Order: sequence, then C-alpha cells, then structure tokens
Amino acid sequence: MVYFSIQGTGDEAEIIRLGKEKKVILQTEDWTIIPLENLIAQDADVIMQVRSLKEAETAFGILEKGVGHILLHPSDTASLKTALAALKSEGENTPLTAADIISVVPAGMGDRVCVDTCTNMVAGEGMLVGNSSSALFLIHSESIDNPYVAPRPFRVNAGAVHAYTRVPGGKTRYLSELCAGDDVLIVDYTGRATVGTIGRLKIEKRPLMLVTARIDDRTVSTIVQNAETIRLTRPDGGAVSVVKLKEGDEVMVAVETAGRHFGHKIDETITEK
Repeated sequence: MVYFSIQGTGDEAEIIRLGKEKKVILQTEDWTIIPLENLIAQDADVIMQVRSLKEAETAFGILEKGVGHILLHPSDTASLKTALAALKSEGENTPLTAADIISVVPAGMGDRVCVDTCTNMVAGEGMLVGNSSSALFLIHSESIDNPYVAPRPFRVNAGAVHAYTRVPGGKTRYLSELCAGDDVLIVDYTGRATVGTIGRLKIEKRPLMLVTARIDDRTVSTIVQNAETIRLTRPDGGAVSVVKLKEGDEVMVAVETAGRHFGHKIDETITEK
C-alpha cells in the first residue's frame, strides 16, 4: 500500500502503474474532481482519502462510476457514524409491502410540499411519504407524460407539510423541515434505494386527499394533493393517479414496527391515529 499525492496530469500514468501492483491511497491538493475524473476514465484502481460524508458521496459519484474505495478521516466519532449510516443507505433495499386501498376522500385545503431533487427519476421511482413514520407510501415521481403538464422527472409532489419522509441513515424527517442541499431517499418499487439531493422545495396551498389503506390488520394513511398528476406506485412499478384510486387497489408501502423520536427509530409504545 502506498500514499500518492497527485500534483498534475503527469502523475496519472504512475498512479495507474502503481495501482496494478499495490493499493494506492490518493491524496489531492487544490484540485480533486478533475484528477479523479481522469483516473476513473482510465480505469485506475485507487483509494480516495476523504474527510466527510459529502466528500465520500462525491468520490463515489464521479462519472457515475466513482472510486472503488475510500479512506474516511472524519473530524469526530459522530461524523463517522453519520457517514457510515448514510453510505449504507445508498444502494440498499428498503422492504416494501403491497397495501390494499380502503378509501380515498377529500381532506380540505392545506399546505402541500413539492420536492424538486437534483436527480431525474424514472418510472417506478419516487419517495416514501406517510402520516406515520411506521407506514410510508411510495409516492411516484412526476416522470409520467400527460396531455396537460410537461413531465418533471426530478419532482415528487410528496404530500402535506406534516408528513414524514425517509432520509439516508435509516431516519425520517418532516417534509416541512427539508430544504435545498438536504439528502432524501429515492426508492423504486422493488425497494432499491439511492440518495438524492434536494434542489428546491415548493410549499403551496392546495386541495388535499386522504388515502387510507390496509396491511394485514393495520390501517395506514397519507395525505396528498388532490390532482391527476399525483400518483402512488403499484406492485409492478406502474403509477396510479390518486383521483383514479379505488377500494381494493394495491399500492406499495414501507412498514416498520418501531416508533420514532426526532427521526430516530426507537423501541417504544407509540400510538398514531
């Protein structure tokens, strides 16, 4: 194993050569992204030294391929735990269950949250949102063509301001407290999870709908905007508009048994109605 401090493009050939014989821990000075792009494009096998979660996420995301490994030097133990939990969320599965729709009824006016991410989502992808942290519905992204509104695949019209959403590290947050630069969990209908960055939040007054469903003997619910472009996700990944949902339809939900305290999972008796 060898540490190599890259100073310019002239070092790239030597790094690639060394990487064929031993592990190369790469250190950079003023320039970080461009040297890594050049090395990754040439299939160099390097370990990137990073100091924070953000640096780690950058290293793993460059050219959509990223480095194979990182050496993490956090500032303290808490930062290390946060980074490990968040990185573990990337690419992991979030178990989803099919829930049977019981009812979809108007819920008056309220403040709803559109989450605009820095990621273009595809069919079958969205965010987990719900009235209770123990049951989060997979709200589909606005990646579907329709005659009246252009697709916005970076957006999830997630729900009312009080609702929970899943974020990296196994935690939840209220939709209302998210802001630009925050990370959220993007999940597809199979449960595959990736991390997305929020670019903007839009909170506006809109007519709402209460969606109630059943999983075994549990009743779960969420509140979303009453509009054709707000969709939940079927077990096959198909999107179904909230205005077309009917009793007996199946939609995907992430469920858990533990309660939450400030977004952290805890073993405590909590009743939410």
